[in-house]
Amino acid sequence: MGNDRDLIITAIENTIVLKKNILADQGLITAVARIADSITAAFTNNRKVLLCGNGGSAADAQHLAAEFSGRFYIDRKPLDAEALHVNTSYLTAVGNDYSFDEIFARLVMAKGRKGDILIGISTSGNSANVVKALETAKNLEMTTVGFTGSKIGLMDAHCDHLVKIPSSDTPRIQEAHIVIGHIICELVEKKLFGARA
Repeated sequence: MGNDRDLIITAIENTIVLKKNILADQGLITAVARIADSITAAFTNNRKVLLCGNGGSAADAQHLAAEFSGRFYIDRKPLDAEALHVNTSYLTAVGNDYSFDEIFARLVMAKGRKGDILIGISTSGNSANVVKALETAKNLEMTTVGFTGSKIGLMDAHCDHLVKIPSSDTPRIQEAHIVIGHIICELVEKKLFGARA
């Protein structure tokens, strides 16, 4: 029981330290504000937000898509946002017939248009299917956003905006990604629909 308690306390302390490091990173704060502005502009111009990631990052992509397309704080019209992994028949067909590396890029090719946003989420920054999707989005003149960790990754070169969480600990990075994602959702909703009551 004592060791469990120590692990719990250490994990909570580590996430608090990371959040304080994020608060102190003015470049990261500025990047978050710019991402919110880009997404707001896209929605204002009837464009969409596509999101992709693997594993826990896929769950985060789906979570944030739901916040945009459903609601966050305000009861308002839905916003066009979609996580690219939710069609399992598509994923298994393309993964089998082409390659797992192609699963997101092919959907970006099908759905993406100039002025749309692609948010790629990868804690390592090196997920091949996310990198390929970002490359494809850049070729389509979409705005590309990366959520990743502190290490330099392959996706960095393909992102107009980067949220680089100052950590190499995957669970802590994912926790921070969803905090930043929620903040972006709140900012976008406020800019488009006004402050919540």
